[in-house]
Amino acid sequence: MTNTEQTQATHPRLVKKIENEAKKAFALSIYFGVWFCAISFLAATIASKYPIPLGMFGFAIVKGALSAKFLLISEAAFPIKVNKSKGLIRSLLVQSFIYVGIVLCLNYVEAGVNGLIHGKDFWDSLKDFGKADPLRVAAMCIVYWLIVCPYLALSGLKIALGTHATLAILFGHKSEPHEPSSKS
Repeated sequence: MTNTEQTQATHPRLVKKIENEAKKAFALSIYFGVWFCAISFLAATIASKYPIPLGMFGFAIVKGALSAKFLLISEAAFPIKVNKSKGLIRSLLVQSFIYVGIVLCLNYVEAGVNGLIHGKDFWDSLKDFGKADPLRVAAMCIVYWLIVCPYLALSGLKIALGTHATLAILFGHKSEPHEPSSKS
């Protein structure tokens, strides 16, 4: 095989991999965006902010996209590994804490950079993350962990069973046009 033939053979694989990663990032951004919109809506109703400010939903969607990016960075640094002898939950429990820790660190850095953009000192902005309240930061970590766990479980299932089998389990078997549908 010549060098040109090798390049042509690997190019479609690279394009497909980039396409799959983009789809994954988009789906994860939507997932986090929906969660953060729901949390923002809850916070606004608890604070009795009426009418509900619509701008907070845009911010929640952006925050969801950033969190998705941070999780994908965490996943690239520490790929998901499923040990079948330990089971799915035990395999992913430690990784879920690592992911939340990495995302927390990246959120601190984001707060510092955001402060720089707005003319504040990086370190002061970093310290102000979570309104400088450790309980608030801990609460954010717990909520984030609860959001991340279903994603990791789904990813773990895909690794253990394959994408097709996982989707069939979750959404049912997709019958072919010539295949009769089974009734249970």
